[in-house]
Amino acid sequence: MAYTVAQLLQMPQSDLDGLFTAGATGPIPDGEGKGTAIIAPGTVFTSDIATLVNFFAWQGKVFDAKAGLLRNRILPIGLNAIVARVYSAPSWLDGKDCVVLDYSETSTVAHWIRDEIRLIQPGLYLGKVYWDKARLIDFTLEF
Repeated sequence: MAYTVAQLLQMPQSDLDGLFTAGATGPIPDGEGKGTAIIAPGTVFTSDIATLVNFFAWQGKVFDAKAGLLRNRILPIGLNAIVARVYSAPSWLDGKDCVVLDYSETSTVAHWIRDEIRLIQPGLYLGKVYWDKARLIDFTLEF
């Protein structure tokens, strides 16, 4: 089944976790991915929160697959900042391989953050954000 970001925003956390677990590691992305934060999944607030986050804080990620790095697009001006190393490793959610976005050695602002992404359909990754080992939110990246 093909999914839209709007559909993902309406799903409860258990369905998002199921999609992530069923997803493929996929290749390390290359280029600009449009991001959508999924906060309070499956509630009436999810879409509005995503819109606010996208406008004021985070628009997505720009990957350099060859270098194994990314930069987040942040702030209303789309500043490329907050660097992460990118590599494949086991997911903290289910132990299967995923693409890890690791800020521990590259960012003083986000050194405690680890993101994990999996390809859920061509051009669409679903991600999990961890603070240390505590899960925070989900997100999508569209390429």
